[in-house]
Amino acid sequence: MIPTINRPTYIDQIMSYANTPFVKILTGVRRCGKSTILKMLIEKLKTEQGISEEQIVTRRYDSMEYDDMTAKQMYADLKEHLVKDSKTYLFLDEVQEIPNWEKTINSLVSDFDVDIYVTGSNSRMMSSEISTYLTGRYISFRIFTLSFKEYLTFKAEYDTVRSPHEELPNYIRLGGFPATHLQKYSTDEVYTIVRDIYNSTVFSDIVKRGQIKKIDQLERVVKYTLNNIGNTFSAKSVSDYLKSENRSLDNETVYSYLEKLEKAYLLYRCSRFDLHGKEILKTQEKFYAADTALRYSVLGYNEDSVASSLENVVYLELCRRGYNVNIGKTRDGEIDFVAVRQNEKIYVQVTQRIESKETEHREYQRLLDIHDNYPKYVLRADEFAGGNYEGIKTMHVADFLLSDEY
Repeated sequence: MIPTINRPTYIDQIMSYANTPFVKILTGVRRCGKSTILKMLIEKLKTEQGISEEQIVTRRYDSMEYDDMTAKQMYADLKEHLVKDSKTYLFLDEVQEIPNWEKTINSLVSDFDVDIYVTGSNSRMMSSEISTYLTGRYISFRIFTLSFKEYLTFKAEYDTVRSPHEELPNYIRLGGFPATHLQKYSTDEVYTIVRDIYNSTVFSDIVKRGQIKKIDQLERVVKYTLNNIGNTFSAKSVSDYLKSENRSLDNETVYSYLEKLEKAYLLYRCSRFDLHGKEILKTQEKFYAADTALRYSVLGYNEDSVASSLENVVYLELCRRGYNVNIGKTRDGEIDFVAVRQNEKIYVQVTQRIESKETEHREYQRLLDIHDNYPKYVLRADEFAGGNYEGIKTMHVADFLLSDEY
């Protein structure tokens, strides 16, 4: 039997809102572990709070059993299974499959003693209707694929784990979809699983829902974006590239495709922040994949892509930890990441290796030019001596991903 491995970071966050009037909404790319987290929450409620089996109602709305169900039918079905004289706990998986599900949830919260947990994998989980019907009544949790720390925990269940520095290249190459780390798979097997996740997301959540006719155009935009992870670009640069391949695609359509990929949680948009003008810039953004294995399953693995994939994993880790992340634009260049969380801020430069004094000067000088007292990091994937450079902390990327200090 394939084991289910706990993900305590998410469980602890969500459980802190158990038995409150807030609807708990779990969102994220397909197969990132949302459904499994629901099961873990159920077990937690049973074992630690003594919630009985009859108080728990589960539904998985991507099942054929609920095909063509209306919001009114959803309400009637759930109402029928509520427990009298005690709280009922509702765990509703892939709830976006039911049109106007927000109205049903709002009515249940208003009318009955319920504690509701829902998951979803596409833009209908982030639509304005949620704000309209559930204003002040929900807490949203973004679920990511496995962090480096979680990857090491999962791997330890079925294989020998080497040092973090040695394991980092494997994590970058294989990514963090939980389903690919429940047992030992070859690289080709991992990419087969991830390609299936990618295809089901593109065709179910984007092509079908968005009624996209020119699928080849969408896929070319996806491939261009994945090939340019960590590079700033605009819709015009995508359009110009496609024109060079005799494929005509206007800027507005490119923007539309990128937005749909974001809303399916396949891509994350990282905007540039002008550190001197103190404003978000509207042009030359970067995009990062929801998981590095998505990139390699679509494009194939390439050693030359490791540097930008390092950026990708650091970006995702900062997001996991609740930071709002931007690229920092300086007068003379860029800081890879400016990460802000409430009153905290950190600056991060990511480099695969430093092989010369010129490279060292370039990586550190951009941070030295920022004259404030917030922590500054240069992250490397090579081996080096020493840990500080004029007040800037130097860390191996693997150590940063596992660190509790930020």
